[in-house]
Amino acid sequence: MSSNTSRRTFVKALAAGGLLAGFGLWRTPVWAITSPGQPNVLAGNDFDLSIGEMGVNFTGTPRTAMTINGSLPGPLLRWREGDTVTLRVRNRLKENTSIHWHGIILPVNMDGVPGLSFHGIEPGGVYVYHFKVKQNGTYWYHSHSGFQEQVGVYGPLVIDAKEPEPFRYDRDYVVMLSDWTDEDPTRVMKKLKKQSDYYNYHKRTVGDFIDDVSKNGWAATVADRKMWAQMKMNPTDLADISAATYTYLLNGHAPDTNWTGLFKPGERLRLRIINGSAMSYFDLRIPGLKMTVVAADGQYVTPVSVDELRIAVAETYDVIVEPTQEAYTLFAQSMDRTGFARGTLAVREGLSAPVPPLDPRPLISMSDMGMGGMDHASMDPGDMTNMDHGSMQSMDGMQTMDGMQSMDPGQPATTTDHSMHDMSAMSGMETHPASETDNPLVDMQTMAPAPKLSDPGMGLRNNGRRVLTYADLKSTFQDPDGREPSRTITLHLTGHMEKFSWSFDGIPFADAGPIRLKYGERIRIVLVNDTMMTHPIHLHGMWSDLEDENGNFMVRKHTIDMPPGTKRSYRVTADALGRWAYHCHLMYHMEMGMFREVRVDE
Repeated sequence: MSSNTSRRTFVKALAAGGLLAGFGLWRTPVWAITSPGQPNVLAGNDFDLSIGEMGVNFTGTPRTAMTINGSLPGPLLRWREGDTVTLRVRNRLKENTSIHWHGIILPVNMDGVPGLSFHGIEPGGVYVYHFKVKQNGTYWYHSHSGFQEQVGVYGPLVIDAKEPEPFRYDRDYVVMLSDWTDEDPTRVMKKLKKQSDYYNYHKRTVGDFIDDVSKNGWAATVADRKMWAQMKMNPTDLADISAATYTYLLNGHAPDTNWTGLFKPGERLRLRIINGSAMSYFDLRIPGLKMTVVAADGQYVTPVSVDELRIAVAETYDVIVEPTQEAYTLFAQSMDRTGFARGTLAVREGLSAPVPPLDPRPLISMSDMGMGGMDHASMDPGDMTNMDHGSMQSMDGMQTMDGMQSMDPGQPATTTDHSMHDMSAMSGMETHPASETDNPLVDMQTMAPAPKLSDPGMGLRNNGRRVLTYADLKSTFQDPDGREPSRTITLHLTGHMEKFSWSFDGIPFADAGPIRLKYGERIRIVLVNDTMMTHPIHLHGMWSDLEDENGNFMVRKHTIDMPPGTKRSYRVTADALGRWAYHCHLMYHMEMGMFREVRVDE
């Protein structure tokens, strides 16, 4: 970025924060309060961004990152609702690049997905994004090209509201969580394809076996181990990539460099929490400090006070905190409990608070995966009546699916009325699309999925803390569309752990046709997670209106988290023409096939 442009943007930010406020054209510019914690802010409606390379060192080993305007994360962009923004993105890399504005409602040619929205930005090229800002809140932006998001091409995005907000705060901080590896992401992918649990250093040991025998008995423990071995799965496999290679960052700082956000005694702070990682879920808390959640994915929600929240990849949460002590630790542990990101809120530089130990490693149970409570560890080894018919069939399916003939290549990519097995329908078990049957890319099917909206999630249940759940999230507005959906599209999230293959309905993106919507229609999407992994599902260009168990509107989001064994539904209004991306936001899952095109036609 040229020095003239930098000065122009800086002057513009000063004008917005000072002069305009003086004339009453901009309300109290709390975001403009300077702090060592957030120096790189670009505000206004005209921006120059440059994607290039720079040296970084998070682990003691120098590496090269891809960055935006020479920073990781990229600069905090500050827009204003109702403005028209222009962003010139220049590519200084030796490969194509792109920027996608995550969760932003805009024309399809501004969405930034190569192959769908545009051709991408060639080396030395410039792409001009130009669109009207139709929303407010906390969002983020990132590359949609290859593995660039993993190596640094992402940044926070804040849109100031036109109307007064329904809560008060004095200071405003972005808390952007991410993951970094010193390895080449292509090498990481090759390792996962060769051995999907390569980075799982948390596998059960002989000591765990002895403890389980002591707690559950020999027969139940042996049966449990045999069952997992037959499935070729591991109950400790909560994350594909762990702290074995990842360093977890908070605003671009490793835990030992301790990012610090300053506050004055008596101030109310708004923390804009963004999970900009490639693959990592985080459980975030501030020991000794309650968090009042006031927005999810940029949309206001009825305030709810919690001690802890799980943030899926690509989600955002806004929370209000009221510190009374001099220092607090922001503690975000990875879902698999192999590491953490950490920062500090303090009244002055140099202060810190105790960093809590990692919680115990969670284990995935059969009930977590929607297998009807089939969990040998909790059974009487002589009593098999707890294993319902659905679970027994699901186990048979998991043991025999691997290695079968591939699906008929003529199988339709998307259907709204899947063919079902008669026995499944009669027994009340979950039905599955025909494309999953005899499919070598599908290693399991859930037979008793549930919404689990009030479930804090694996590793967070009964931990003595008040943990946010999806059931707590209620938009402050009614269903913005109001119509009943005219049709339902059911999609199963599928995969094969050993092959590290991911898909919808057992069909990877390369073999799938588009999901076709008619402009203006209101549809219901039902997702069923047939895998043992958690998937954050993101639809570009349109809102996802999550429903409760009874089909009532709950909360508007741009990313829907799908834990194992869940079945969740949401409504979508097809109000954006064009070709849109729809995918799991775990980057390596998306690259390996859990991606679809949604095409909205007249």
